Parts: sequence; C-alpha cells; structure tokens
Amino acid sequence: MSRIKVSVIVPVYNTGAYVDECAPSLLGQSLPADEYEVIYVDDGSTDDTLTRLEKIAAAHPNVQVHTRPNSGWPGAPRNLGIQHAKGEYVQFVDHDDMLGPESLERLYEHARRNDADVVLGKMSSTMVRPRRVFRHTVDACTIDNDELMQTLTPHKMFRRAFVEQHGLRFPEGPWFLEDMLFVTAAYLKAQRIAILADYPCYYWMKRDDGGNNTQHRFNPRYGFWPNLRAIARQLKDGTTPSDDLDALQNRLLHRLYQVEILARAREPEVLREDPADQRPRFETARQLALEEFPPAVREGLPAVSRLRAQLLESGDFDGAVAFAEHVREVQARGELGQPRWEDGRLVADVGLSLVRGDGEPLVLVQRDGKHWLDPELLGGVPGTEDGWEVRDPFRLAYAELVVKDRDREDWWYPEGDLDVRLEPLGEGRSRLVASGRLTLDPERLAGGRPLERGPHEVWAYVQFLGVDRLIRMTGDAAPNTPAATPALTGGRLALPYWTAGRAQLTLDVGPRLRKLGPDTAEAAAANSAHGRHSLPLPYVAAAATTTAAPVAVTVATLTVNAELAPDAGVVHLRLPARLQLPSGRHPVTLPKAPAPVAYAVVRNGALLRLEGPAYRPGTARRLVDLVRRTR
Repeated sequence: MSRIKVSVIVPVYNTGAYVDECAPSLLGQSLPADEYEVIYVDDGSTDDTLTRLEKIAAAHPNVQVHTRPNSGWPGAPRNLGIQHAKGEYVQFVDHDDMLGPESLERLYEHARRNDADVVLGKMSSTMVRPRRVFRHTVDACTIDNDELMQTLTPHKMFRRAFVEQHGLRFPEGPWFLEDMLFVTAAYLKAQRIAILADYPCYYWMKRDDGGNNTQHRFNPRYGFWPNLRAIARQLKDGTTPSDDLDALQNRLLHRLYQVEILARAREPEVLREDPADQRPRFETARQLALEEFPPAVREGLPAVSRLRAQLLESGDFDGAVAFAEHVREVQARGELGQPRWEDGRLVADVGLSLVRGDGEPLVLVQRDGKHWLDPELLGGVPGTEDGWEVRDPFRLAYAELVVKDRDREDWWYPEGDLDVRLEPLGEGRSRLVASGRLTLDPERLAGGRPLERGPHEVWAYVQFLGVDRLIRMTGDAAPNTPAATPALTGGRLALPYWTAGRAQLTLDVGPRLRKLGPDTAEAAAANSAHGRHSLPLPYVAAAATTTAAPVAVTVATLTVNAELAPDAGVVHLRLPARLQLPSGRHPVTLPKAPAPVAYAVVRNGALLRLEGPAYRPGTARRLVDLVRRTR
C-alpha cells in the first residue's frame, strides 16, 4: 500500500450542492489516488449534505467522512480532521472552493524538495485582488518575509509532524479570525516556509448566495476585538519589541493595524455604515490600537495611513470621516504607449500616477526642505491646518503590472519591475509616478508555461502614500479595435485588442473571442511564415535532452516520424514538410498521450504550420518522460 502523502481536510456544514461542485477538483488530482486522502468533517448539517458526502465516499476509497455535533464554526471540524489525518502533509480546503488539478502533486513535491513546514500555493480568486506574495516562487523563507502576512487564510499545506510537534490547533466554536490565529502561530514556529507561485493551486470562489464573502467577517458578537487582541499578542510574544520602524515585530503588526484596525477609520466602511454603529467600532478600534500596537507601528505607516492612524488614536471620528471623503475620490491613472510585438512578446511603455477627484495630479508640496501632503486632501481635517508632513514619500510605495486570465480568474505577473520616482511639476510641487515597460510573453507568462486559450486583461496595482488602487490599463484608442497586429506565438494566434466599453488592453490567445479581420489576416500570415514546420513547447525543459530525439507521432490517423529537439532552452517538435493528409487542421498526438500536443495545418499535402493547444495538465511530464525513454 502506498504511503499517504497528503491529507485534504474539508469542513462542511449545510453545504448542499457546493459539495458536488468542489468534489471533482479534489478527486481528479494528478497525484495518484492511493497517495492522498480526502477527509470530510460534517459539522452537524441539517440538510442533505451528509447524504451527498456518503455517496462520494462510497465511490472513492480515498475519501472518508466524519461527523460531529454542530460547533457553528470551521475550527472544530478542522481539528477533528487533523486527528484522523495520516498524510505526511495536510491541506485545508473549504467546501465551496476548488483545487487546480495538479495542486497536491506540485505542492507536495515543492514541500519535500525544500523540507518545508508550510507551503503557500498560488491562490486565484473571484473576490480579492492578486497578492504580491505570489509573484515569485520561493524555495525557503521564514516569517521575516513579511509579505507572508498578505495571506492569513488556512488554505495552505502544513507538515503534519510540524503541526503535532507544536500543538497547532484552531480555536473552536464561534471564533472570528480563527484562521489568522492558526496561520500566524504556524508562521512564527516554522523553520522553512515555501511559496509555489508558478501554478494556480487554490481557487477561492465567490458563492452565488454570498455566503463566503469577506465583507460578512466583521461581527463583534463573535469576539472580533478580543480575538484580534489575542493575535496581536501572539505576534508580540513571538518577536522582539523594538523602536525601529522596520523591526520584524512592527512589520508583522503593520498588517493587523492597516487591515483590521484602520478599516474602522477609513473608506469605505466609515462612509458606508450608520454613524450610530460605526462610532462604537471606531472607539473600540482606538482602544485596541493604543493598548496593543506600539507607536512605531503607526509611525512606520506611509503618510495617508499615518494621518488616518493619528485621527483614530486621537478619537477624532468626524475628522476621519472628512479625510475619508477626500481620499475616496483619489484614483490611479495609467498611461499606456502603443503596444507592439518584439521577439514574440507584446510590449508597451507604461506610466502610473494618482489623481484627485477633480482630475488634477495628487501632489506633494515642498516647503522648508520637507514634503507635505496635497492640501486638497486636508480640507475639514482638524490638526492639519499647517499641513501634514510626508516624511518619506517612498515609504512602502510600489506599483506593478498584472495580467488576468478572464476565463479562469488567474493572475500572472509580467517580467520586469516598474520604477517609482518623484516627478517635478514646478512651483515646488511634485508627484509620485511609476514607469517602465509592459512585457507580456504569451508562451511563458503562466508560470513559465503558455497562457491558456482565451482573453487576458492587463491591469496595474498602485500603492502610493498609503493609497492603493487596482486599475485597468486602457489606451487612447477606440474601444473594440485591434491594439497591435496579430502574432503567432508557439503556433497559436494571439490577437491584442482594446475591449468594448473601457478600451482595456487585452490579449486573446487561441483566439476565443476575437476573429481575424481583412485588415489583419495578411499580417498574421506573415508572422506564421517563419518556422512553420517546428513548434516550440515552452512548458518542457530542454534539459531533458541535449540532442534531437526521434519520436513517432500520430497526425490525425497517419503515423509519421518526427523529432523533439532542444533550441535556446526550449524543446521544439519538428514534423516533415509533406504529409499525405487532406487539407485541414489535424491533431498531433504522442504515444499514450490522451490529448493533442499540437495541431498540424495542412493544405494540398503540404504542412503550412504547427499550432499549439493551451497547456494541459500533465503534458509536460509525459513529454519529458517520452524523451527520456527515447534516449
């Protein structure tokens, strides 16, 4: 019997049909079924959830179902799942989310290779913006990498022996922030933490009924404030206090302060909620800030956040509201140059900045050798009559481009960084700007693999002065028009265009939505002329072979001799120039491969070109194995 590598623990309560939607992603993993187990723990459901679970378990030997009286929260079911787990690692999954088909295999291999106690798998979501922590794969780090604090949900892989060694358990019963208490404890204890960012492992899905929407998390009845205090104290107990703004303890507490404390004093909450409800929250947040968060945490915030903290800790609710009204109007503005193709990559010059509600730049005013916040943001804010000093304009400032796979909710980071600088505007004024170049490689952007078929939108994220905005990258062009000529990348047609309505730069790979028009067909044919008998397979490492390897492939029903050859770090599939097949587009398959690795376009017996399908799970591994067997 195979050793159990991973135990997947899924707490459920009155889940109903969501169980059936989640189950295929758990049961269809590339990891062999006898190497992992799925443990459902029913928390006293009163609907047909248990019946659905028992039906799944009856059909799958690696599924077990446990029940317990209702506790009202996922902590107790997760703890029971830990007790029954036999895997070397445990992976927590919520009943209404999904895993990528190779998630367990990739996470486990990454964990074993790096001897990690905790592994963070790339998360995709329909509910939140992309997280910078998943920009790069990391073999090993510790809690000193404070970007870990961007993700405190439990949907990670933990070494079971590590969990048991430190007695890590979730608080039970109705306990808001139970996941944050568990995860921060694990971060503090872990000797090695790994991050897998090149494959979408976990899909955090928005339910149709809104039942898992994070806006419902705040509820003082379930101990939000004492629980937050417990998490803050846990972080302080595990680190060393210091007056240094960049000391580890202050950096870790910064996330709690910025997200959980200042949320009570900023937009949208302070403007959306009834003041009769919001004022008590404001006052409780103030007390907790003063009692549990050292002054260095507030002083280490960028200018806008530091002013919010000042208004909160001084108890100035009306001032916080006035300031929030001004900041709410601030928007990010993107300037995008004419997109163009260079060496198979879509490139464009990029500029990003912040503007006020009136469309004018958000400025810094220089006076007495210091920088001061734009006076237009300070109207009606007590204590700022003489201005608000911006001690360090670059404090926690950054900007980045992201590409969204619209069909799958996956976010990818193009190569290269944007530079943040102060741009003089004259008369003692300046503004923060970020500039650089978009470099979108359709054949490598998805974690080193080709993008999936379909539309991919270009976005930008900006965080200046404590103001963060996610914006669509648009151009000065007519909506629903081509943004650049088409290109063949990896044998697939890629069409850049400006979307209808907002004119957002989008690349349709495949394509799925766009069609070639009479003005672009000739350009596409020209792009396809080079290397038409060879198709690069970028998701296969050329290190698998150093010389060309012969291989028999099937084109439609015809078996032909082809070869797999390395070239510039990429394996190429090469077919003969003549194929005795009718004109059309024919699938190219390898022995024992269930899906085509390419499509051959034939006309009058001649091979016009090879087109590559979107990356399919497992294809890379089968190709590498095939090359090794051939050699």
